[in-house]
Amino acid sequence: MEQTKSADGTPIAFERSGEGPALILVSGALSDGASGIPLAAQLAPMFTVYRYDRRGRGSSGDTPPYAADREIEDLGAVIAEAGGSARVFGHSSGAALSLEAAARKLPITRLAAYEPPYIFETDRSVPPPDLSARLRDLVSTGQRGEAVTLFMVEGVGMPPEMAAGMAGSPVWPGMEALAHTIPYDLTIMENHAVPTDRLATIGIPTLAIDGGASPDWARHSVREVASIIPGARHVTLGGQTHNADVQVLAPVLEAFFS
Repeated sequence: MEQTKSADGTPIAFERSGEGPALILVSGALSDGASGIPLAAQLAPMFTVYRYDRRGRGSSGDTPPYAADREIEDLGAVIAEAGGSARVFGHSSGAALSLEAAARKLPITRLAAYEPPYIFETDRSVPPPDLSARLRDLVSTGQRGEAVTLFMVEGVGMPPEMAAGMAGSPVWPGMEALAHTIPYDLTIMENHAVPTDRLATIGIPTLAIDGGASPDWARHSVREVASIIPGARHVTLGGQTHNADVQVLAPVLEAFFS
């Protein structure tokens, strides 16, 4: 992996592949740059794709104290490495981070956001205000698995039995390794309300995407985002969930970013 430095000196690791205009992938909660490998492989024939480890993940550093502003600066550092401007695709909380970066006028030329986890009206319960503190306490005492389960139940709204069933899955060790970053994503999401005033200032071509098989909160969130950002487009990927098949997602992104 290559490395750049954010504004506060934190090393940010990234990998680039392909050839063409720069396109940066921004991952969501409990994932790092490696999560973008399948999508990058689909897009590399058309774009120079940058996958990076967000702060505190993978090979990137984690300078305290955490602030969402630092993550926006991290994305800015990767954009600088990509030549000074770039297309950006963000997934889940990474989509929310990307939208905040666009509102701050980072040199993003086109933005695609897949299901930023805003909570619209009464679709689901807002995570309790002490969730981040409880997650940090669990991680500090080595209870990373318990932290992931707590987030899945109280942060995501997953039924407890489903969250417990994930503990033996192949992806579980990777999620445990990233448990300390869950409060970072909760900070980015604030109270999970749609940041209407900030989104309304975004002036670049924006595509808001949801999956046709995703829960109601995702579809409502994406439609609201598309209605607020001037000129934004909305597309639903039929049959897809929060983690869309890259062979379905990639052609939509290719068409939008070309």
